[in-house]
Amino acid sequence: MSASGGTKAIVAALAANLAIAAAKFVAFLFSGSSSMLAESVHSLADSGNQGLLLLGGKKAQREATPQHPFGYGRERYIYAFLVSIVLFSVGGMFAIYEGYEKIKEPHAIEAWYWPVGVLVFAIIAESFSFRTAIKESNQIRGGLTWTQFVRRAKAPELPVVLLEDLGALVGLVLALGGVGLALLTGDGVWDGIGTLCIGILLIAIAIVLAAETKSLLLGESAGTEEVEKIKAAIVDGDTVTALIHMRTLHLGPEELLVAAKIAVQHDDSAGEVARAINAAEERIRAAVPIARVIYLEPDIYNPQAAATPTAAPGDAGAH
Repeated sequence: MSASGGTKAIVAALAANLAIAAAKFVAFLFSGSSSMLAESVHSLADSGNQGLLLLGGKKAQREATPQHPFGYGRERYIYAFLVSIVLFSVGGMFAIYEGYEKIKEPHAIEAWYWPVGVLVFAIIAESFSFRTAIKESNQIRGGLTWTQFVRRAKAPELPVVLLEDLGALVGLVLALGGVGLALLTGDGVWDGIGTLCIGILLIAIAIVLAAETKSLLLGESAGTEEVEKIKAAIVDGDTVTALIHMRTLHLGPEELLVAAKIAVQHDDSAGEVARAINAAEERIRAAVPIARVIYLEPDIYNPQAAATPTAAPGDAGAH
C-alpha cells in the first residue's frame, strides 16, 4: 500500500481501538452498562476493520498473473467493502439488539465511575486517531470538501478510517449521554436508548461506505483533472492531430487504464504511426504517472462524421 493509502492513519486507528475496546469491556463488566458493551464491540469491530484494510493493501501488491493480467489493485476495494459489512452486522446490528434488550428490561448502572472514566479516555484517544486521519487526508485532499473527498477518493482506506473515527467519536458522545442520563434519572432505559442510537449511527455509516466502495468495485473513471491532463498529453498537433474518443478505468487506486482512439495523418507510414503512438504513451505517463496500462488505436479523423447527429457518444468522427 502506498503512503497515500493512509497506512499511518490505519495503524493509529488500530492501536487506539484495541486499547479502547479493552477498556470499554472492563467498564462493562464492572458497571453492567449496555452502552459500554455496544461500544466495546464497536471498537473491536473497528480494530478488525483496520486489520482488513491492512490485509487488502498487502494483497493488492501482488504481481499480475496470466489469470489476473491487470494485477490485484482492486483487492483494496474488496476489503473496504468487507469493512462496511462488518460495521453493519457486528457493530450496528449488535448495538440495536443490545439497546432493544436494555430498553425492554432496564437496570441501573453500577460503579458509574468506570463507564464515565473509560468514555472520557476513549474520546481523547479517538480524537488523536481522528486527527491523524485528517492530517493524512489533507495531504491528498486538495481543494475538495470533506464530502467530495469521501465520494471521489480512489484509495478507500482514508475515507473508511475518517468515517469510522467520526462515527466512533459521535458514538462515544451518545454513550456518554445515555450513561449520564441513566445516572441522573436512575432509569436504565436511557442507557438502552443511547445504545440504540449508536447502532443506528453505525448502520448509517456502513451504508455510506458500502455505496462508495460498490462504485469503486464496479469501476470508476479517472478524475476530471486527470482526464484533462491525458487529453492534453495525447494530442501534439503534428503526428497526433486529434482525440476521437477515450475511456479511462481505475484498475486500483494507483493504477489507471487508458483506452483511446487517436487521429493521425492519412499519409503517415506504419512506422510513423507506431512512433506517434509510443510518443503519445510517453506523454500520457509523464502527465499522469498512474496511467500504467495504455491502449491507443490510430484512425483517420473525419470532420463530416463528427458533425453528423448519428455519431456515437464520445466519438469525434472516426473514418
